[in-house]
Amino acid sequence: MKVLLSNDDGIFAPGITHLLKCFKEISDFVYVTAPDRERSATGHSITVHRPLRIRKATQLGDKARGWIVDGTPADCVKLALESLIDEKPDLMIAGINDGPNLGSDVLYSGTVSAAVEGLINGIPSLAVSLATWDDASYEYAARFVVDLVPLLLQNPLSPGTLLNVNVPPGEVRGVRFTRLCTLCYTNAIHRRTDPRGREYFWMAGQPESPDTEDEGTDIGAVRQGYVSITPLQIDLTHYQMIEELKKWPIKV
Repeated sequence: MKVLLSNDDGIFAPGITHLLKCFKEISDFVYVTAPDRERSATGHSITVHRPLRIRKATQLGDKARGWIVDGTPADCVKLALESLIDEKPDLMIAGINDGPNLGSDVLYSGTVSAAVEGLINGIPSLAVSLATWDDASYEYAARFVVDLVPLLLQNPLSPGTLLNVNVPPGEVRGVRFTRLCTLCYTNAIHRRTDPRGREYFWMAGQPESPDTEDEGTDIGAVRQGYVSITPLQIDLTHYQMIEELKKWPIKV
């Protein structure tokens, strides 16, 4: 088995380091392409208005080869698959992200977008995140993914589908297969003034969801101490609505 790893926290982040260590033990070869620094919340953006620079990642040890990219997570995976490696990996894993990727945050997430790029290129893909910024166990999350991968390869997902995995902090009570929660942010825009009197804005905010107690959602599962596994599809088409739209008396 040959595996491609990427993330949005940077090439030296502990999450991807733990994944590399674990997958070198069970894989024939591991490729790594990751950003040169944190690229969180870049979504599926790609770099088209400037050149991309790469350099080889050293000290990865045997059975591994990697590159550091001054671009987004999607850039990293595109470069790997279209230019940097000569063979198609059997699996693409994005993570382990530092912090959760739940609900609508999957649309902003560079981690999930890296997995989506793998999926676009026909590779079984998954994104994995620690649903916390405290009490994080990268080692447990990495081992969980190692155990999950054989099941993923033995039971191929339908085309256009990936798995989004969120691991809760503390003692894990089990696994739940979930849907995305409803998630929004309050007080998201902070208006400030710099020392020269010029106005600027800082985007932050507090996440809020009505689904925190719903065990069928990703946020409900992790809040109750369960690993959340959510199948995501890249086809955003609302097929039922197509039939409804056909009834509109649109004139041309």
